[in-house]
Amino acid sequence: MTYYTTLDSPLGHLLLTADPNGTLTSLSMPGQKGGRTVQDGWRSDAGPFREAEQQLAAYFAGDLKEFRLPLRGEGTEFRERVWSVLDSVPYGATTTYGEIAARVGASRAAVRAVGGAIGANPLLVLRPCHRVIGADGSLTGYAGGLERKVELLRLEGAL
Repeated sequence: MTYYTTLDSPLGHLLLTADPNGTLTSLSMPGQKGGRTVQDGWRSDAGPFREAEQQLAAYFAGDLKEFRLPLRGEGTEFRERVWSVLDSVPYGATTTYGEIAARVGASRAAVRAVGGAIGANPLLVLRPCHRVIGADGSLTGYAGGLERKVELLRLEGAL
């Protein structure tokens, strides 16, 4: 069973999903590349998302710098290693695709694979893929759209 709810945010309506234990499995935005949409059989229930709603509101208000929520994204072992590194990038900081590749033990040639894993992150905002920039400091792709990436980095003081 997948539970879902929608929340209003400065980025637009957010769709959150969770498993029966209340572990968050995705956070999607309208127009997101690869974002989730409500499926038949899902149950609309705000109950499992109360803590996430409070933490997201505090984050967007500038009062929360680190989420403390149970998260579970399903991916390959490589993607999960990359996502684990994303989880360690602190609020207000940025990192590069190359730095993430090095931290997961991948070669410089694997930067594209790292980019693919980051692009497949099912937990936008909560798992901070918006903090990844190009080696030259450029703001490269973000599944939620570059304008949202800019907004998140400004909120965090990284721009």
